Amino acid sequence: MLKALVYDEYCVDNDFASILKIRDVPEPTPKSNEVIFRVRAAALNYDDIWGMRGAPLKVPLPHISGSDVAGDVIAVGDDVSSIKVGDRIVSHGNMSCRICKNCTSGKEFDCKKRKVWGFETGPLWGGYCEITHLPEVNAVKIPDGVSYEQAAASSMTLMTAWHMLVGRARIKPGQLVLIMGGGSGMGIFGIQISKLFGCTVIATGSGDKLQKCIELGADYAVDHREENWNKKVFAISKDFSISKDGIPGIDVIFEHIGGANWNKELGLLKYGATLVTTGATTGYDVVSDLRHIFFKGTNILGSTLATKAELEEALYWVSQGKIKPVIDSVYSLEQAVEAHTKMLKGNLFGKIIIKP
Repeated sequence: MLKALVYDEYCVDNDFASILKIRDVPEPTPKSNEVIFRVRAAALNYDDIWGMRGAPLKVPLPHISGSDVAGDVIAVGDDVSSIKVGDRIVSHGNMSCRICKNCTSGKEFDCKKRKVWGFETGPLWGGYCEITHLPEVNAVKIPDGVSYEQAAASSMTLMTAWHMLVGRARIKPGQLVLIMGGGSGMGIFGIQISKLFGCTVIATGSGDKLQKCIELGADYAVDHREENWNKKVFAISKDFSISKDGIPGIDVIFEHIGGANWNKELGLLKYGATLVTTGATTGYDVVSDLRHIFFKGTNILGSTLATKAELEEALYWVSQGKIKPVIDSVYSLEQAVEAHTKMLKGNLFGKIIIKP
């Protein structure tokens, strides 16, 4: 038996303490295509909270959350060929069928059977436990020089940010990029990826996160809680345009917060510019001024998870020190209620790590 963080029912009013329990669960044995690994670090993700709420979808019960997990391989199935016992691995949480047209054309994130491991899988199949298992195709070797904590912090958030900016928006050197929520887990990587590609970055945030965004590499930081934050961003773009084409506005907006800022974001885009969006932590039911879309030829791109190859590519840059995962804090499984409550309140900068 092994120790795991389990819940058997959904919570009400974010009362995580009422459902989260440390329990003994059976140790997994590998299927022919699976690897078994000892968990060394796991990163919290907002889908953990969605799972405990049972909304926006019902997850399998009893449930073990945890999608971003790094550890040491301790057993492999008979058909596993690329991973061996002793390898350090991190999860690629996008589980797909691997045989449909989307999967075989390199777009497994568009597979109709896609599931997020540790969120939609189960019962009792996720990363918040001492030992867990994954299909070989969802295991990525951790490069030398990258710690378990850094790998776990990068797993879902870095690959999602990479796919948004590199895979979908196809950012180019010299562009002006607006990173919404620059102090969030997503935004922290968005800033660094944009700078890696030679872009000028405006990050939004609030409080002391503004200075931290600058320290990460953002060229400008604006408080998006201010009523006229968008006017400040536009003024920056106007000054920036003087040395270029003289046309103010943003080339690429990195959007993942949704809510009331949506139309202000659309209004900031240049003609033919791009807004790429994933998630909507402050609300998904937005009203769009269509004039900002059709009249300006705006590209609005949706984005979800990335391919395994994109995660490997992004982790390479972590190993080179060009992208640095930020760890806010580290908790034990027994401190999971405190950790999730902190994430819900948003009083953090970087990823929260749980260790068994």
